[in-house]
Amino acid sequence: MLEILYQDQYLVAINKPHGLLVHRSPIAKDATEFALQTLRDQLNRQVYPVHRLDRKTSGVLLFALSPEILKTLSQKFEAGEIQKTYLSILRGYTEDSGTIDYPLTNDAGKVQEAITNYRTLDKSEIDFPFGKHETSRYSLVEAKPETGRYHQLRKHFAHVLHPIIADRAHGCNKQNRFFKSTWEMTTMLLHAQKLTFQHPVDDRTISIEASVSDEFLRMAELMNFDQSTFSISTLPS
Repeated sequence: MLEILYQDQYLVAINKPHGLLVHRSPIAKDATEFALQTLRDQLNRQVYPVHRLDRKTSGVLLFALSPEILKTLSQKFEAGEIQKTYLSILRGYTEDSGTIDYPLTNDAGKVQEAITNYRTLDKSEIDFPFGKHETSRYSLVEAKPETGRYHQLRKHFAHVLHPIIADRAHGCNKQNRFFKSTWEMTTMLLHAQKLTFQHPVDDRTISIEASVSDEFLRMAELMNFDQSTFSISTLPS
């Protein structure tokens, strides 16, 4: 059963687990469970995904409960009126804060503007030699993308040489192997922690938060990251 974070007569949000597809996809024929169908059966009504999360990304996933609300919320996403906040564990020490302004090319070959703002919440150093370094360094980062391009955060952090841990497509193979062999950890450490937006009907400010996965928490504890920096504040009623 999916964890429901928020629900009213117009919309519903869940905490999507790592590894769960939003809907059926021809590029993932091995999948047999999908957030869309599971939530539909759980609520016994039609639901409409407003946005997407990668299969390997966990966190807040928003659905509309009617085509009309879907249209309104989709327009808000396209207009940048919905603020998205992600948490991630990256290789290396990132700057205290920064903006990654790096255009990305979509599947059709079109170059699109892509902007990601981030700030570093905590840093860690563990006794594992890497390359010419005697230890390995990691950063716990909060990211707020201004745009919503395919794999934007994954590509942007790889571009600045701080790839997301366990990102097989864009990450560091040596680090990914290390996490798998040492801790049996293969969960990509990217989590959609929070969505904030104006309600499409009554214009209330809605802020929906999702707790991190057990594997994300396990790695954060192993690296002695300050958990108060990413703990959930007040969940919506």
